[in-house]
Order: sequence, then C-alpha cells, then structure tokens
Amino acid sequence: MSYAHHEVLNPATGEVVETVRATTAAEVGAAVARAATAQQGWAAAAPADRARLLRRFATVVDEHLEELAQLEVREAGHTIGNARWEAGNVRDLLNFAAGGVERLSGRQIPVAGGLDITILEPLGVIGVIAPWNFPMPIAAWGTAPALAAGNAVLLKPAETTPLTALRLAELALEAGLPEHLFQVLPGAGDEAGNALVEHPGVAKIVFTGSTRVGKSIMATCAERVKRVTLELGGKSPNIVFADSDLEAAVAATPMSFLDNSGQDCCARTRILVQRSVYDRFLELLAPAIESVVVGDPADEKTQMGPLISQVQLDRVRSYVTDELKGIRGTAPEGPGFWFPPTVLTGLAPDAPAACDEVFGPVAVVLSFEDEAEAIRLANATEYGLSGSIWTRDLGRAIRVSRAVAAGNLSVNSHSSVRYSTPFGGYKQSGLGRELGPDALTAFTETKNVFISTEA
Repeated sequence: MSYAHHEVLNPATGEVVETVRATTAAEVGAAVARAATAQQGWAAAAPADRARLLRRFATVVDEHLEELAQLEVREAGHTIGNARWEAGNVRDLLNFAAGGVERLSGRQIPVAGGLDITILEPLGVIGVIAPWNFPMPIAAWGTAPALAAGNAVLLKPAETTPLTALRLAELALEAGLPEHLFQVLPGAGDEAGNALVEHPGVAKIVFTGSTRVGKSIMATCAERVKRVTLELGGKSPNIVFADSDLEAAVAATPMSFLDNSGQDCCARTRILVQRSVYDRFLELLAPAIESVVVGDPADEKTQMGPLISQVQLDRVRSYVTDELKGIRGTAPEGPGFWFPPTVLTGLAPDAPAACDEVFGPVAVVLSFEDEAEAIRLANATEYGLSGSIWTRDLGRAIRVSRAVAAGNLSVNSHSSVRYSTPFGGYKQSGLGRELGPDALTAFTETKNVFISTEA
C-alpha cells in the first residue's frame, strides 16, 4: 500500500523540517478499536491511580518543556517565549485536570420512597481535532480533561503542525499511561479527520478551527447523535472609552492582535475608539505598532514571527491593498511567510477587513460616539468569542460586559484564556465550553439510579 506524506515546513524559512506519514481512514478505524480496549481498563482504574499518572505525565512534559518549545518554534513559527508558555500550559492543564479526577462526583437527590443518586461515567473514545495556530495547548484542552474523566483520546493534529502532538504521545507512554489510551493520528482532514468524525465508536468530537469546517463536522455528528464541542472563528472588539487610561490601552493594543502573528481566534482585530479620543489614540498607536520586533521566532527579543504558510500569507494580503490607509510596521523580506503589523483606518464598519476573520496581523480602527454605539458596533458581527473593554467607570464596565454578545470578555486587559476558567463562544464562534472547573463533566454521561427503600 502506498501512503500519503505531509511535509512540515518551518514558516520562518520555508524549509522542510520533517516529513510525516498521513494516517489512512482504515488506520483510524483500527486506532478506535485499540482505544476502546484501553479505555475500559483506564475507566476501571482507581481515580487516585488515574490522577497519579496524569500528574506524572505533567512532570514528564515539564522535563521536556524546552524541547517541546523549540519544536513548536520550528513547526509553527511561534516566538520562543510563546512556545515556552504553550508547553507550560500543557503541563499546567494536565495537573489541573488530574486534580479533578477524585472530585468528579455525582449527586444525591431527595426523592420519596428511596434514595436517588447520579453517577458520572466516561463517554468512551473521544476524538480531538486540533488546529495549527496553537497546536500544543489546544490539543491539551480536549485531551487532558477527557483522559481525567476516564476516556481514551484520539488526537488528529493539523497537517502543518503534527510534531509536538506526536512527541506528547511519546511522553505519555514514558509517563506510564496505558498503551493506546492516547494516540495521535496525523493526516489530512478529509481522510483522517472525516474518518474520526464518522466512526460510530467515537463518542464525541472536540474541534477547533474554522466556522465553515465546524458546521460540516456538526452536521455529520448530528446524523449520528454524536456529542460535539466547537471552538470556531472570532472577530473580537477592543472597546476604548474616553475615560480609560488611554496610554495603558494603547500600550496593550499591539499584542492584543499581533500575538501569534494575529493567528488567534481571540485577537482583538476590531479596535473601537470613542470619537473624542480617536485622533490621540492613533497618534499614540503609530509608534507602538512601528516598534514591534518582527523576525526570527527563535530570537528571545522577537515579538512577532511569520504566518504559518503561503496559503495564509496570500489570504492576509488579499485584505490589505495598497490604497488602504493606516499604520504599517516592518517585517523581514526573503524566505518565509512574513507580513508586517498593520492597522487600517478610514474603513466602513461593513468593509471585508472589518467583518471577516483575516487571521493575520491586521486590525481596523473604527470610531463610536457613545456607549450605545460602541455596543452596536461590537455586536455587529456573526462571531462572539472574546473582547476587551477599557474604562475607569465600573458601572460602564459591567453594563457593556453584559451587553456584548461574547463568551470571554476582559476589562482593562486582553486576557481571554485561563485553564481554570471556562472558554467558548456565542453565535458563529462555537458551541459548548472548554477549560474551567466543569471541563471534566463535558466528557461524561450522567446516569441516574433510584434505590427503593420501601419494604
């Protein structure tokens, strides 16, 4: 049998890092069977033993943190600082999930004539389809709580970024997790991914990626009444009111949409500024954007690296034509997939760059008159994943937070993600929640048992 292979490219140079064989649909089926067998033993293990092994997995990840970070730099083009955080996030999430194993308890419900209890049982085999923009942490978002709840996990990484996932699977075995409990299936979405979604032995799919693909996965899962969690696109607002600490808001703005070269569903790519401070905001923002260090992601001083691929570079370029006004930073020329930090001004709110998820280092600045217009502009999108509100007025912060239709908001900050708090979107940004104190229950089935006490 001949097998397809995928070349993993270094986004900073365009050079081949490694060639990885793609998993076939038949191999996915075999992996599901192996995982189902491994899951039965894992679910039967004492909760304390499962927790101990997950903590050991976290320790082994920590021991290989620099190796994983360097691998992420080469395959994804992430800055080394970000990559170290991502590897550390995998470690921290494994520890957090391990802490929930022995607290995954049901309830006793008062009823007449007996005792009623609920039991949380694992679903079985979970399929996690991870994206290329944050290969390590997002893979762990689904994998760690699913394992902690007693499930087996089949992880399909993106074609462009399979290397850290494959290494994590090796480290899981080194830590002592049962063989076949956590398997990585690199390959194409239209073969390995589809096979995972369609397989009747897979109880749930966790997908992070585009809204278009998420809808297709959801439709396939609906035909099989299969559970699904979707974390999809975003076009998040950064709302700056005149009463805010303007200097602080400006200082935080560049990396709110340039982190990971803008390849972030939570990127604050719609900057909404109150009209009375609009000109001053742009005056302060220009040097902040122009000073962002774009270059070799392995360099400790680099703040922004390349885009992931030529395809993504072409997409970003299609939104930024020469006649558009704005602020432009600088980026390396030559090999690699580079695009400069860009802030566009003078656009209508319904312009493509102001509405579409560009998924690159591009933001637009729009003005608003008052609180009502700020809310209207913030909600004038099909997405609702994240957003920020800058104001000194606590009452306004609460009012606007309640009014903006998004799953994750921050006030005087751009923080969206913590492993200890829930994460997910409104509208076209997704379905369900990941992370947080209830993460494990998303991978369980609730069984109700009534025990009669009547003679």
